[in-house]
Amino acid sequence: MVSFMACEDLGADGIELDVHLSKDGEIVVIHDETINRTTNGKGFVKDYTLAELKQFDASYRFKRQFKGCTIPTLKEVFEWAKGNNFSINVELKNDKIEYHGLEERVINLIRSYEFEKRIVLSSFNHKSMLKFHLMAPDIETAVLFNRRSKEPWKIAEDYKAKAIHPNYRIITDEQIEETIEHHIAVRPYTINEPAVMKRLFEVNCTAIITDYPELAFQVRSQLLSK
Repeated sequence: MVSFMACEDLGADGIELDVHLSKDGEIVVIHDETINRTTNGKGFVKDYTLAELKQFDASYRFKRQFKGCTIPTLKEVFEWAKGNNFSINVELKNDKIEYHGLEERVINLIRSYEFEKRIVLSSFNHKSMLKFHLMAPDIETAVLFNRRSKEPWKIAEDYKAKAIHPNYRIITDEQIEETIEHHIAVRPYTINEPAVMKRLFEVNCTAIITDYPELAFQVRSQLLSK
């Protein structure tokens, strides 16, 4: 939550986050399938209840700056988001672990907050995105991928998605432009180098996903001032 709040302070357009299901079926926001790397605990997210997950410190690597940051739920993020106009890219981490009922729970939560127009759902599990589309065609979906494709827009079309979120290394400027011409949004990940940011801004990429929004603002401002 500290990071999300910092993005709001910086004036970012939105945030990207990853969700898993806890042992008791709560939607929790954490990147990895395990808590090993980003908390002071060990084990799979799916093997802990929400109450148990809340006992771990998600800021232990940043003790000088922060204390006692816990793993948030998606509901907590949505509660905070009621106070802003952020776009929220919710990535489902269900490509390695099958979380039964994750799609339905996410849709129900989005509907309860009336965030349908603010959410982009994405996953490397393309069948999950097709399932989302069939259940909630009014909520935008995007397919994540990191393998080259001659016609990347077709990946989105095959799974009824409105966007692609490719690894920036495997898509060319021409492919980005062609995909947008096919009315498919393009939001590459994870763009942290100024030169790559500049390249993508110059081809009018729909958006970029970055760890450094303040750097992206600087690059974009320099281009706009020319």
